[in-house]
Amino acid sequence: MENRVAVIAIIIEDITASEGVNALLHEYASCIIGRMGVPYHAKGINIISVAIDAPQDKINSLAGRIGRLEGVTAKAVYSTL
Repeated sequence: MENRVAVIAIIIEDITASEGVNALLHEYASCIIGRMGVPYHAKGINIISVAIDAPQDKINSLAGRIGRLEGVTAKAVYSTL
């Protein structure tokens, strides 16, 4: 299957879910190009963007697994290239 480039946007509303998010990102580390995390203290949330280069099913799997964590939302946006 052909690799795709995507960005997974993650919003963590329950800080206790951070450990689970980090464990999943570590599991997919070989596909991750880079990540940026921004704590938004005024709202009590954390925002993470993850750039990834992997087959589409693997990207969907990661975004889905992260999104199923309690207090976490995740969505993937794909490049057209």
